[in-house]
Amino acid sequence: MLSLVCILSDVLEYSRAALLHQARRDQVAETCRAHSASSRKRRVLTPGDLKHLVVDEEHELIYCYVPKVACTNWKRVMMVLSGRGKYTDPMEIPSNEAHVASNLRTLNQYSIADINHRLKSYLKFLFVREPFERLVSAYRNKFTLRYNTSFHKRYGTKIVRRYRKNATAEALQSGADVKFPEFAEYLVDPATRREAPLNEHWQTVYSLCHPCHIHYDLVGKYETLEEDSNYVLRLSGEGDQLRFPSYAKSTRTTDQMTAAFFHNISTHQQSQLYDLYKLDFLMFNYSTPSYLKVQ
Repeated sequence: MLSLVCILSDVLEYSRAALLHQARRDQVAETCRAHSASSRKRRVLTPGDLKHLVVDEEHELIYCYVPKVACTNWKRVMMVLSGRGKYTDPMEIPSNEAHVASNLRTLNQYSIADINHRLKSYLKFLFVREPFERLVSAYRNKFTLRYNTSFHKRYGTKIVRRYRKNATAEALQSGADVKFPEFAEYLVDPATRREAPLNEHWQTVYSLCHPCHIHYDLVGKYETLEEDSNYVLRLSGEGDQLRFPSYAKSTRTTDQMTAAFFHNISTHQQSQLYDLYKLDFLMFNYSTPSYLKVQ
């Protein structure tokens, strides 16, 4: 009798999860239809657009990784899934190993025919996060930590040179103390996107994962990370053997923290940033933040 109750409970949980993910898929599809001019600027994807799509042949999975949305842990899990027994515990894999490109295969490495076959038949999923929380998380990680010197040199020096009046020689050389309003100005400056696509850590999800061209089976959310991740693992057939690592990071960027950063930028900048990330807000059903002063 007890086992029957457990089975019924599992069936109900599966049904609830299936309905939830259907609603998320519908939301993406509806946003793509409503904003077809801006969301489908390009009719056809090229292999170069697919470098964020990690492939696990063993379980026929495709995961589009989005930086600052638990992608280190998901890459670790994908290494366990596709490693043919090489790894068993995701947390035993050092975080820097998870980001070594050769440790995971991405969809852009396949022929056009093989790409199309996998997009049609594999289970495709991605994880998303409230866009401004993700943005502030990227800023804090890349511009406020002393060890991220490569980002300071590559982006910080450029931002200080362009947007800081009377910058010191030291700031111009190191780029290590970029302020959030300067970072915001850099993001909304049309010259930034004319030069090159935005860095993956602050690029929009719709530009990284192309959800109007690729029909994802599951859209997981950072806010329900463990629940959604373990649902993906159950669908992969590995739910009994593998659990997604528990996540209790005390330094995590919160809504309150994000609001504090946004209070430091002008209403005009807030409005421009919302326009930049608007499709991510709409597509993934995130409401306009209450702290936002949109013009």
